Amino acid sequence: MKRFTLLLALVAGAGTLFFLIQGSADDAGGATLTDSVSSTQPEGATFQKPDEVTLRQRLTPLQYEVTQQEGTEPPFRNDYWDNKRAGIYVDIVSGEPLFSSTDKFRSGTGWPSFTRPIDKGVLIEHEDTKFFMKRTELRSRQANSHLGHVFNDGPEPTGLRYCINSASLRFIPREDLEKEGYGAYLSLFE
Repeated sequence: MKRFTLLLALVAGAGTLFFLIQGSADDAGGATLTDSVSSTQPEGATFQKPDEVTLRQRLTPLQYEVTQQEGTEPPFRNDYWDNKRAGIYVDIVSGEPLFSSTDKFRSGTGWPSFTRPIDKGVLIEHEDTKFFMKRTELRSRQANSHLGHVFNDGPEPTGLRYCINSASLRFIPREDLEKEGYGAYLSLFE
């Protein structure tokens, strides 16, 4: 188990390999987050899905299964279900910003849960009727990564529970946002 955890830490530590930043991500005045995707992306950032060979090299088997094959990781045995640090969660495949710790809550399910995404435009919703249930599947807009599902049993202010697999996410602590090219998101923590 320690070896697997170390492998995840090394993969997460190499996060700049998961996305491409072009140009400068300098944020002089702080960002105002709205419902527009372009307003929340760091200046000059493009979040692209790598080719299949690169994906298989960069992702752990679990990350690949979850994001590319609609898998689900075990509850309570994943990296972020109990993470309480301030920061943002990005798509492990493309680096696209998805969720903020300011919207994270303890759902008791064993998976990270959020009341809303950073921006409404970063998620794609699909009807999922597998396992004789009707659910709403969530995918990232840029890389089409399977993330998890959204349910109508969350707390206020939205009443929604975005139940997300840790394996589909990379956490960027607040103190690392600027150096990782996500300085525009510091305004979430002011």
